[in-house]
Amino acid sequence: MHSTISDIVRNIDYEENGLVKNLKIEIFKREKIVIKCKAAVAWGPAQPLSIEVIEVAPPKKGEVRVKILASGVCHTDAITLSGRDSAKWWPVILGHEGGGIVESIGEGVTSVQPGDHVIPLYIPECRECKFCKSGLTNTCSLIGSTVGNGLLLDKTTRFTCKGQKVYHYMGCSTFSQYTASVAKISPKASLDKVCLLGCCITTGYGAATKSANIRPGSTVAVFGCGGVGLSVIQGAAACKASRIFAVDVNPKKFEYAKKLGATDFINPEDYDKPIQQVLVEMTDGGLDYTFDCTGNTKVMRAALESCQQGWGESIIIGIPGANEEINTSPFQLIHGRAWKGSSFGGIKGRSELPNLVEDYLEKKLEIDMYISHQHKLEDINKAFDDMHSGERSVIRLIWVLQLKVPIICY
Repeated sequence: MHSTISDIVRNIDYEENGLVKNLKIEIFKREKIVIKCKAAVAWGPAQPLSIEVIEVAPPKKGEVRVKILASGVCHTDAITLSGRDSAKWWPVILGHEGGGIVESIGEGVTSVQPGDHVIPLYIPECRECKFCKSGLTNTCSLIGSTVGNGLLLDKTTRFTCKGQKVYHYMGCSTFSQYTASVAKISPKASLDKVCLLGCCITTGYGAATKSANIRPGSTVAVFGCGGVGLSVIQGAAACKASRIFAVDVNPKKFEYAKKLGATDFINPEDYDKPIQQVLVEMTDGGLDYTFDCTGNTKVMRAALESCQQGWGESIIIGIPGANEEINTSPFQLIHGRAWKGSSFGGIKGRSELPNLVEDYLEKKLEIDMYISHQHKLEDINKAFDDMHSGERSVIRLIWVLQLKVPIICY
């Protein structure tokens, strides 16, 4: 068996003078051992995350165990932590925007090998279910097995802390140094950048380029200019939209939006009439495409009603709180407007996400400007504060100078 320092346990007994008395060396397979590492554990809703030492069990059949080197902090994590969604499983390790290196693989895994650079996926791609085979969606029948119940496919968890079971989050749990569902990517890409393709940028960029498939020359409005909204703007510009409205109450967002392709900035607080009326008047009847990136159901309605009668399409991306509903006059739809949802930008994780990494490496896709701060895992609560103030942070779970250098040697 090919072994490395990481595969060796040394039990050493010393003499009183410091010389070695007994030395026992044991070689073992990494895929058979339990790993101890640090993680940010959410013990309950509306509580600060706590840095704990957890145990990560070996990967089972069809699973991989990944050493997470970097993770973004997303509003979806914050919604769950606040208690606003339907999550009832605590304690849990949040996080779903990660980048890491495969540490070990379970039985039957052939798509990746130890040492591969990967991005964890919260939407699986089994390639065998009716959804995957349809060619119509990036939904996979396995998603219900990992998203919304805190467990992996076999209905168990791989995490424990202080003797207590700890739940997974969206099948990813990237606020842990190790996690167990992945897309293989180029090792040339910096993981502390492309980790944002695990949700934020892919969700917005794909919503514009794939879910909506914006036609060249179209008019577009993006409601909410956080990371996802800015990514919609970047995607709309890539599709050669003729006019792109960035709609947000924070004027600081416009400079970012403009750099990514926005042509106009609209602050709803600057007007004494509904924003949909403002936009309809500015665009001779309404927009070809609108995108809600806020999760606010009132904004979702405004986005639809900003659309052009006859063909306008409004795409919902933002995540609302549990049990919230949207409403509008049925005539908005009868008259030809359409509401549509988009999850992960319609992107298939295993098949298509690696292409976005290549676009980044070829400087066709902007990522670097999204990152305002980098924090150590121990400062993760500060990263949430940054997000609530309109900035985006990346958590460096393993603090090294070059994330391209594998931590584990194979």
